[in-house]
Amino acid sequence: MEEAIQIVKKIKNGQIHPIYFLMGEEPYYIDKISDYIEDNLLAEEEKGFNQMVLYGRDTSIDEIVSNAKRYPMMAERQLVIIKEAQDLSRSIEKLESYAENPQPTSVLVFCYKYKKIDKRKKLYKTISKTGVIFESKRLYENQIAGWIQKTLKSRDYNISPKAAQMLVEFLGVDLGKIDNELQKLQLITPKETLISPELIEENIGISKDFNNFELRKAIGLKDEVKAHQIINYFSQNSKDNPMVVTVTLLFSYFSQILQYHGLTDQSKANVAKVLKVNPYFVSDYVVAARNYPMKKVSGIIGFLRDADVKGKGVGAANVGQGDLLKELLVKIMR
Repeated sequence: MEEAIQIVKKIKNGQIHPIYFLMGEEPYYIDKISDYIEDNLLAEEEKGFNQMVLYGRDTSIDEIVSNAKRYPMMAERQLVIIKEAQDLSRSIEKLESYAENPQPTSVLVFCYKYKKIDKRKKLYKTISKTGVIFESKRLYENQIAGWIQKTLKSRDYNISPKAAQMLVEFLGVDLGKIDNELQKLQLITPKETLISPELIEENIGISKDFNNFELRKAIGLKDEVKAHQIINYFSQNSKDNPMVVTVTLLFSYFSQILQYHGLTDQSKANVAKVLKVNPYFVSDYVVAARNYPMKKVSGIIGFLRDADVKGKGVGAANVGQGDLLKELLVKIMR
């Protein structure tokens, strides 16, 4: 996120504010900014007397303000970081009077995860004037593959579209979890390397041939043999391939095909924009739309809803998820 990069850049350049209020649904950027400040704002010899980490559940606004009003010892400034600050949500408005006139030699960092303060209230407006407010927004699933590509590019690596999609489908939308896996790959891979599906399979344990991405592709192509092979693999490895994930991804896939049918402009660029997919994959949707007319797609979406209910034990309590997936596949491809 560009805003997070700019905050770190300004700190590097000496533009330091007395309050950093880091809030929002995505904890990844909150952690990245606060970790950078914790590691770099003070010299190592200054940290002992001038750096303090508090936790929201164990402190109060009064205690935070009291600490912030202290003068640094043998240093230009002191740093107070409040982690899990969302635990102070009931009393956070009490920070307002301090925020109006913060101690210039103190830096307060609030890590207010999964929540936001009300932008209409005075506290938000006050901190916006005297400090920095950063809202870390959670990315949508269709944005994660692009985030992976940009993140790796900034570190002098590249990744193929399929490999990026494999990571998304296996790891979900948790940026911290994804970044941990990317860093593991970087440790064993020279810079300028193209991270391929084979590399992902060898080092992270995601099968390059038997995953939800390949299942969708096989279904789109009406490759029944391949699709049944993948479903059989899922049945034998159900812990790593839960039915709810497969059904959810197939629902998303056929919803996109339905969208494609409704487009008057079916150019590659417009399809990629509307369906929110990498242009690299547009041809797969074109083929799938030919194989599944609009009426058929509507019926399949109904099958998927029914499978989702059965997968949760409603009306099919004694049927295994592997059998439910096989039944669903037959309905989709007949």
